[in-house]
Amino acid sequence: MTDADPLFSGYRRFRQDRWPGAKAEYEALAADGQTPHTLVIACSDSRADPALIFDAAPGQLFVVRNVANLVPPYAPDGHLHGVSAALEFGVKVLKVRRILVMGHAHCGGVAAMRGGAPESCRDFLAPWIAQGAPTVRRVAEAVEPDQVEQASEEAVVRLSLDNLRTFPWIAEREAAGELELVGLHFGIAEGLLRRLASAGPFQPLA
Repeated sequence: MTDADPLFSGYRRFRQDRWPGAKAEYEALAADGQTPHTLVIACSDSRADPALIFDAAPGQLFVVRNVANLVPPYAPDGHLHGVSAALEFGVKVLKVRRILVMGHAHCGGVAAMRGGAPESCRDFLAPWIAQGAPTVRRVAEAVEPDQVEQASEEAVVRLSLDNLRTFPWIAEREAAGELELVGLHFGIAEGLLRRLASAGPFQPLA
């Protein structure tokens, strides 16, 4: 990385334009710790950044990003579980009041669930997306060809919500009204966010 690197240039803009006005806010976050109200499970895709989409301030969102915004089922087996560890910390320690699962249009991870992972990505990506492949293929067979992409992306959001409810300390808090689970889908080209209705399809967020 050189001094002309876009990331370093962005940092300089942050220090010059944003830091002076945000300094007190960051100092308070450093002194008092974080108390985010929402945990977001989102895709790693560079086009769907939750902080930008929600215009969120520092300290508001606890964000977990991975390929295809997947939540694996509850499995306390002593193995390494990055998503589950973040969920446990967010729910039990930070005591977030809401968990959002946000999928997005043109998701490469979901496309790989339909067509297979690239041959060069067999070590980690292939087994990761395999957990969503049966759901995606089932949905793809039930809709018209021009609906497959969006329907399969929405299906993965639903799958992750279902898997969240396999965590007993999430299900208990949801049942008690202490935690809300929300499914979302972001349209990259339109900048449109749609929310999964309690009984029905995804609807544009008012």
